[in-house]
Amino acid sequence: MKTPCIDICVIHRREGLCVGCLRTADEIAAWSSLTDDERDALMDELPSRAARLKRRAGGRTGNGERRRAGS
Repeated sequence: MKTPCIDICVIHRREGLCVGCLRTADEIAAWSSLTDDERDALMDELPSRAARLKRRAGGRTGNGERRRAGS
């Protein structure tokens, strides 16, 4: 069975997408019950979702540290 899973199974809180395969939790749960055509259609759609996870909130340093005044 085809699958977009790359074993990075973390659901992005805001977007509701797996950061590894870009599916929603509902899509992941239903995957084995979908037809081949349904899975193919969903896999074709996944690349367009990637940009939703690349957006970042402004002001974050990206390494978990907070900026200090005067730094």
